[in-house]
Amino acid sequence: MNNLFSYPFKIRLLSKEECGGYLISFPDFNECISDGETPEEAIKNGFDALQETIDALYNKGFSIPEPFSGSKSKNTIASEISEN
Repeated sequence: MNNLFSYPFKIRLLSKEECGGYLISFPDFNECISDGETPEEAIKNGFDALQETIDALYNKGFSIPEPFSGSKSKNTIASEISEN
């Protein structure tokens, strides 16, 4: 099994209309998102959610994506924080 921290993620600032905080998503797992009040909290919550997602896929007999398999380029940075 792959190291969780080898999967790329993106973090974006949520607007006031979205109740603020930060949203984390994983390009390799469309079904896995989480959030937090700070980027650090979003990352912690995101990797908890990623572990649960991988466990659920495994238990259902689905394949687990390789890191960067859902990314546009394997040369991208493993994390990105956007203020937009």
